[in-house]
Order: sequence, then structure tokens, then C-alpha cells
Amino acid sequence: MNGCDAPTPETRDPMPITNFRPLGFLQGGTRGGAATAPVVEPAIGPWLAMPYPDVPRFDADTLLSRWARLHAGQALPLPSSSALIDGWMLYHTGQFESAAASGLLQGPEGLTLANQATAIYANYLEPRESARLALFLQVAERAAAQVARNPDDPQALFWEAYALGRYSQGISVARALAQGLGGRIKEVLERVVALEPLHADAHIALGAFHAEVIDKVGTLVGRMTYGVRAETAIAMFERGVALNSHSASGWMEYARGLMMLEGDAKIDEAGRLYERAAAITPADARERLDAELARTANIG
Repeated sequence: MNGCDAPTPETRDPMPITNFRPLGFLQGGTRGGAATAPVVEPAIGPWLAMPYPDVPRFDADTLLSRWARLHAGQALPLPSSSALIDGWMLYHTGQFESAAASGLLQGPEGLTLANQATAIYANYLEPRESARLALFLQVAERAAAQVARNPDDPQALFWEAYALGRYSQGISVARALAQGLGGRIKEVLERVVALEPLHADAHIALGAFHAEVIDKVGTLVGRMTYGVRAETAIAMFERGVALNSHSASGWMEYARGLMMLEGDAKIDEAGRLYERAAAITPADARERLDAELARTANIG
């Protein structure tokens, strides 16, 4: 329900991964986000490599000098150790598996790196649907455990919501709403915005949530049952792209949101937003993936 859709490969793995347990709150666990089942890492094999060679490269000094631009979407503070700097260099050059592994060795602060690397890889590059869902559940589980320990961690909250949103899209938004995931995603994103008003990605994700629920259940049911409104969606999109105008994914989400809310009446405006996204010079590997999405998009 949040973030830009990953390219859909021609071949998906139809077999579900069965060697992990679902999140506790998917089966009536604690509403506060603490999972009732332990994390069991899914065995999915090696991650795919970044497919584009023209990705910006970083050394430590370059990374830190560009940090504000690279993390404008999350308002993330500078890393506190050389090991984390090295991990973030891996992430920004598209070495997502190594970045995630590095983050898992760095304690609570490293979990943000691990969750971001895992979620972005799953969203953009993992070709097997079952593996994608497993990775999103893995991120949501880790982030929910972080939130249970520190309810005011905006990064943990955001990656929980992002992963649950992606999982929801994978199983169908309607099914996710029936499972009660919609309320959790909305609650968490609203908490992120309250804790960190400069978190551009959370504004965008919350706008996408409002738009997608309205698209699936209609304006009246969406407002009465889930508290979503078209005007709130637009306000969230506007705030998000104002905070981070370099976000190609933000402009694409705004375009998708307009189409979900108003259909073909907004196709020209949506096309202009995609063109704006495609014109952004990528600053790192994730933005390079966004640029390809924007360039090849067909919104008609």
C-alpha cells in the first residue's frame, strides 16, 4: 500500500515459502506491534545483483557529504560508526545483500540499514513472489520488535509500515484490509509523521494508503470504515514531494494516487509527474531503479 510498484517479472515462483512463521499481528497478535512468533529467516538463496552498471559510487567522505541528499526521504541522522558508514556505502551502490548483512551486525542502529536494504531489494529486484513476501514479513517482524522496545523510533515504525504495505499489495489490498492490516499501517504512518514531520517518505506512503483504500473500497466506505479521505491523500503527497523534490518514487506515487482517486480525468497530470520523475538524475542505486521505472512506465 505504499512505495512504488516494482517491475513485474515474467516468471514468478508459484510455490509458497513455508519455513517461516507469519507475523503475530497477522493472526490476532498484539496491536502494539510486538510479534508473538520469533523471526525465522526465510531461505531464499543468494540475492540478485544490481542490474545496472551506471550506479553512483561512494567513499566515506562522499557518502557523508551527500548524506542529506541521499536521506532526504527519511530525515535519517548521520551514522555513528565507521562500520555503519561502510554498510551504507554498500547500500547506496546497490549491494543490498551485503548491506543488510552488515546492518544486522551493528545493533539497533544497524537494523535501519538492514531493513531498508532488505525492503528495497525485495521491492525492486526479487523476482519470486513468495520470496518477496517472505522478505517483507522479515522486515516487518524485525521492525515490529524494534517498535516494541522503542515505540518512538520513526525509522523502525516506517519500515514496519512499508513492509506491511508491500506485503498487503502482494496478497491483495482487499485481503489485507480484511486481515486488519490497514488499520495498523495507517496508525504506524501517522505516528511516524507525528514523531518526524520531515520524514518525506512517510507522508508519501500515507497519501498512497489513503488513495489505495479509496480505490479498493470506495470513498464512502473508505471514510466510514478506515478514516481515509481523498483530500488527505493529496495533502500528504504534496507535503512529501515538497520535503523531497528529488524523490522519483514520490512523484510516481503521487501520479498513481491521482489515477486511483480520479481515473482518466488525471491521466495528463499523472503523465507529467512521471516525466518529472524520469528527469531526476539518480543519486544512488535505489534512485537508479526508480529512474528505470519512471522511464518505462505506461500509465495509459
